[in-house]
Amino acid sequence: MSCWDLSAPGSPPPIAHTGGRVGRRDLIGTCSECLVTVLSALPDQAALPDREDGMHSMTQEDTLVVGGVDAHADTHHAAALDQRGALLGTQSFPTTTSGYRELLDWLSGHGEIDVVAVESTGSYAAALVRYLRQHGVTVVEVNQPHAHTRRRVGKSDPIDAEMAARLFQAGKAKAVPKQTDGIVESIRLLRVARHSAVKSRSAALVQVRDLIITAPQELRDQLCCRKTLRGKVTVCARFRPSGRELRSPSQAAKFALRSTAQRIQALDQEIGALDRELEQLVAAAAPRTVQLLGISTGHAGQLLVTAGQNIERLHGESSYAALCGASPIPASSGKTTRHRLNYGGDRQANRALHLIAVCRLRYCERTRAYAKRRTAEGKTQREIMRCLKRYIAREVFTSLRADLADTAQPRPVVATTIICGNPGFGINRTRT
Repeated sequence: MSCWDLSAPGSPPPIAHTGGRVGRRDLIGTCSECLVTVLSALPDQAALPDREDGMHSMTQEDTLVVGGVDAHADTHHAAALDQRGALLGTQSFPTTTSGYRELLDWLSGHGEIDVVAVESTGSYAAALVRYLRQHGVTVVEVNQPHAHTRRRVGKSDPIDAEMAARLFQAGKAKAVPKQTDGIVESIRLLRVARHSAVKSRSAALVQVRDLIITAPQELRDQLCCRKTLRGKVTVCARFRPSGRELRSPSQAAKFALRSTAQRIQALDQEIGALDRELEQLVAAAAPRTVQLLGISTGHAGQLLVTAGQNIERLHGESSYAALCGASPIPASSGKTTRHRLNYGGDRQANRALHLIAVCRLRYCERTRAYAKRRTAEGKTQREIMRCLKRYIAREVFTSLRADLADTAQPRPVVATTIICGNPGFGINRTRT
């Protein structure tokens, strides 16, 4: 029996299930007793594989490379992925200018660089980020791989570099690193030196106090005329111990007290010099911000460092408030609707906002009226301070954005025309 032509008009319908029996045709009308001829068209030449293993490959001109970098002190490990997520390779490079050049050439050798995702952009990879930006490469900042990822795939430099690139492809790495080649970076460096000097001076003052407590009684009697610790430091700096009698505890105590006191005086001079330089730099970088009530050079410098030179990388004042740890965190439950303090963010910036709020609560009438109104509404002192820091962060962000926009303006182009020979003929030179 031949198979019915289902396409011919008047062909009998297929036999359906009857009484538990199955006919010679199934539900879609195919015959179970006839051979079926399958015709297939030849594929287009463009769809054929171009490699011997049957896989498709892309030319370097068509490949968009996403790089990932795991940064360390001596070496940077890089990984390259194509736009489909395939791993193109990994390699280690030294943390030198020639190493950065080799890294960039290695990534460019795989195709056109789309973006490079880098870990530790503010520390180990700061120089690499500057080099890549100078050569027109887009850089994004990524965090370290999650603990779950490390438990699944392990921990090594090539794996971390690959995970950095995959975080960008997954849409989880979009942060723009801070720009570290402007006046804000200069302020940060001087602030680091000043912070270290202040800590050393504080430690030295504590040492002087402890040495005086345990010193021989004749030294204690000489120093009791000065009531303050600073006054005692001044006296100790003028001690003249005998170098030949250091076996005597009194002479050794004089030598130790004089050494520590002179160190304090030297640190005072160092801190004073740093303060003078910082005052000039902060006034040049944020002239509007330092004019606001309660914002000193130290506060403005810290808020500048937190924002970064490229403050446009932040989406708005809410992002800056979150960066400073002043954004409200929902803490509602049931019938209670409230917000709590944000314990994240830059705590030094949060401290600066707190001190500004304390100053304004004492000297600003509008701030005192606001605190009084919120107290009448049932808010606690901690909640009022949180609200004040949020408002101050909004004001500071607007001011800093205007200040940094002025510093980012390019210098005017000066065109100089030198007339040589006949009038009307000259050489135009553009000097920037």
